[in-house]
Amino acid sequence: MTDFLKALEDIAGARAITCDASDMEPWLTDWRGRYHGSAQALVSPPDTQTLARIVKLAAEHRVPIVPQGGNSGMVGGATPDGSGNAILLSMRRMDAIRGFDVQDRQIVAEAGVILQNLHGVAEEKGLRFPLTLGGKGSATVGGLISTNAGGTQVLRHGTMRALVHGVEAVLPDGSIYDGLSALKKDNRGYDLKHLLIGAEGTLGIVTAASLKLVKSLIDRSVVWTGLESTAKARELLLFLQGRAGNAMEGFEILPQHCLDNVLTHIPGTRAPLASAAPWHALIELVRDDASSPDPAQTAEILMGEAMERGLISDAVISASEAQAEAFWKIRDSIAEAERAAGPAMQHDISVPPAKMGAFIDHVAPLMETKFVGTRAIAFGHMGDGNIHFHVMAPPGSDAASWNETQGKQISAMMHDLVVKWDGSISAEHGIGQMKRGELARLSSPARINSLIAIKAAMDPYGIMNPGKLIPLASAPHTT
Repeated sequence: MTDFLKALEDIAGARAITCDASDMEPWLTDWRGRYHGSAQALVSPPDTQTLARIVKLAAEHRVPIVPQGGNSGMVGGATPDGSGNAILLSMRRMDAIRGFDVQDRQIVAEAGVILQNLHGVAEEKGLRFPLTLGGKGSATVGGLISTNAGGTQVLRHGTMRALVHGVEAVLPDGSIYDGLSALKKDNRGYDLKHLLIGAEGTLGIVTAASLKLVKSLIDRSVVWTGLESTAKARELLLFLQGRAGNAMEGFEILPQHCLDNVLTHIPGTRAPLASAAPWHALIELVRDDASSPDPAQTAEILMGEAMERGLISDAVISASEAQAEAFWKIRDSIAEAERAAGPAMQHDISVPPAKMGAFIDHVAPLMETKFVGTRAIAFGHMGDGNIHFHVMAPPGSDAASWNETQGKQISAMMHDLVVKWDGSISAEHGIGQMKRGELARLSSPARINSLIAIKAAMDPYGIMNPGKLIPLASAPHTT
């Protein structure tokens, strides 16, 4: 053992640290299997004070730290590099609920709390944490905050940034920032909370958060509709926003061949409609107040009107909670089905919501024409303009070689187009190491220089999750 590792063991305890390669192996590869690294140790601190001492020690020895929650990220943001210099800091032991205020609808959860468990705790008190996503069984509070996660309920409740009242974090020098108090007004200068949200662990390690809760749902109605085009989907969205208002909590779109993938590769799924349609919309209407209309009755009335207006070709309204879950399973299984179908380049992008349908209609045929044999699949959150735009490799392609050649060309073209359409190359998954170069290539000098300056000021030794988010730069960005 090196002096550093001995001191680390003294702080964390022998049971909280492992240097065994086989024990660390599952945590050294990202969820998608694209990035693999190594580390000199995996450390699992039990509390904030111990974590602070670990960070202070690492700063003294200039040892890089890679924080990790559920290891379910999409851009390699929680995977160390191959040097073996870093320590991997697992937050999974810090999974306590520190406080719950039913009247103020607030919960204080540690960073290692799994999203699905957070949902359960809130529901026991008759409340709800209104953010969910397909990886809710592994995603943690700390990871959700560090990536400013979105999910399927952004339309009504916003991203993670809108749901965080306050944070506690360990900063790069080992000091503890205590910002858990849920103040409505606080004008003491720069808001460190908002710097840490979406920072991907590059400015500090979030250890706990005060989170916003909302009233539990009384009931919901989930609708699956067939549509002729993305233009009709946009019209339907605007129609429902005007008529259903806040009762509409989700509005997802996907094309027929996306649905076909799920039906082919995911056991237990079945087509919601009797016949195929070019596009589909998955809509959720909810009620959390007894004085509000029954969402099932609202859905029936609105779908009837939408049919009369020619907005939809067909629709089915969930008759039970099991059927509602079955509809959502299709949406949540798209990525899994795609992996089973073959290699693809996945793009988590956003454009102004009003342009989403037109962007898909313009870009999908461009991709398939330029890269012969590929299939462009675009789906996502139409209410907030977040598109998951995947381009599948020609059948029989070798994943590794295709990703490095045509795949990279596809991503560069996709990102160029996104910028031209006033969009973002990262909507809800973050930058990590996957999009670091593209962020530098496509961002303004003002954005890049600001990121670099903030990082240098807060983490002068560069030990916090190095190689993620912040573009490489030895001088100010000028191009």
